[in-house]
Amino acid sequence: MPETAPRVWYAAYGSNTHAERLRYYLDGGRPPDGAREFPGCRDRRPPERSVPVVLPGRVYFAAESPVWGGGLAFYDPAADGTAWSVAHLLTVGQFSDIAAQEMYREPGADLDLTEALATGRSALGAGRYETLVCPGLLDGIPVVTFTAPWPMPDDGGLRAPSAAYLRHLAAGLAGTGAWPHADVAAYLASCPGAAGHWTAERVAGLSAPTAPTGPPARPSRCRPGPGRS
Repeated sequence: MPETAPRVWYAAYGSNTHAERLRYYLDGGRPPDGAREFPGCRDRRPPERSVPVVLPGRVYFAAESPVWGGGLAFYDPAADGTAWSVAHLLTVGQFSDIAAQEMYREPGADLDLTEALATGRSALGAGRYETLVCPGLLDGIPVVTFTAPWPMPDDGGLRAPSAAYLRHLAAGLAGTGAWPHADVAAYLASCPGAAGHWTAERVAGLSAPTAPTGPPARPSRCRPGPGRS
């Protein structure tokens, strides 16, 4: 990517941890298991890098996915705990177009990240993925993602994810080589919404252990960002 292009780390914690799934947001098209056609990004090049990252906060499952059935993954940066993710190094334009597709908007315009980078949060709407979050920095570059506007709910507001959805998350996290297949399964089974409905053994059985897509890696931790110490 051109050195002059502003870049961000897009911290994927849901199905976009899986490179195969992310490709449809970049290139456009309908995934084999999808009910939706993606328009794709203006810049369809793959991420410059994709690395495993541990974020402050928690991933939880809630609401209901119109594609997968079951709960969707959301991220609460203020919750106690850690969240495993795959950070993709993208241009601001690529991140903006991926975010627009998650928000069911038409891609094509760069998002103004000023507020999110300055304060750690920016609400673009009331929708499920219309809140931008900047949990910190990685290699001096902002880490950004999108999530719901609400905090992690109590048990009554959680919803178990489907097997098909979990399979993508497991493949994406294990594919980094940072976490063994069994550890990924245990992590996903412990996330609020999945806990009590899924066991580590059941999650591990959704797919065969995923071979790393590159050399073995160790997960990084992003430096605290705005609003965190």
